[in-house]
Amino acid sequence: MVCTSREMEHSNCIQDFNMAHQNFWNTYMDIPPVTRGYTTACVLTTLAVHMELVSPYDLYFNPYLVFKHHQWWRLITNFLFFGTLSFNFVFNIIFTYRYCRTLEESSFRGRTSDFVMMFIFGAVATLVIAYFANLIFLGHAFTLMLVYVWSRRNPLVRMNFFGILNFQAPLLPLVILGFSLLLGNSVQIDLIGISVGHIYYFLEDVFPNQPGGFKILKTPGFLKAIFDPVEDDPNYNPLPEERPGGFQWGAAANEGANADNEAPAANNGDPDDQGPRQRF
Repeated sequence: MVCTSREMEHSNCIQDFNMAHQNFWNTYMDIPPVTRGYTTACVLTTLAVHMELVSPYDLYFNPYLVFKHHQWWRLITNFLFFGTLSFNFVFNIIFTYRYCRTLEESSFRGRTSDFVMMFIFGAVATLVIAYFANLIFLGHAFTLMLVYVWSRRNPLVRMNFFGILNFQAPLLPLVILGFSLLLGNSVQIDLIGISVGHIYYFLEDVFPNQPGGFKILKTPGFLKAIFDPVEDDPNYNPLPEERPGGFQWGAAANEGANADNEAPAANNGDPDDQGPRQRF
């Protein structure tokens, strides 16, 4: 069968598309799970509102609707909507992705459950303040909380803001606050995010290291069971079939009549061989 040039071109286009799709998927799956889940939810929520599949009136935080009409989803969806597709949305989603991922890959590396616990604490604290401040969308405040915690844990990092201003990382939240003022936005939501971030930083990084201090924020066991990998028991001795290569079937026949008294071939005569261990 001879393929025409058009068929070959079509086949090449399909291959290029499949390769691009695979590369995109691999890149997407390389994003840490919490960052991937949260930023994806934010983007999908904003797109759904943009395409008028969902109304912002179904997403905003309203204590009366939450507790009287049991619209519990509002406790979460108000953190997922950053407004319509605009510069403000792009600004927030970039900051959210960057500093959420940096935290998850550095301070919380191997401690996904602790990172989820920080999300829960930040969300609850922000909701409590929003209840009294009469705020309805809290995604920007949550982003500022992430930025504040990152900035405090990286005090020596030098920052460059849009190629204009150079400063140390701990000043980043204040720079964002000033940027909001320049844009004519209310800084109330910024101050809430910074406040919640400082409360978390104090409870997690400052108070436990003081004389007589102790850890207040403790991650529940069920979160550890769900999100953290289970480490291998160092005293566990795997069965021969669980070792690399498993049994060497037929080895006994080659060893002669006394093979039954010899060590299994898979063990290589080494009683201390513990098999593979997964590293995290």
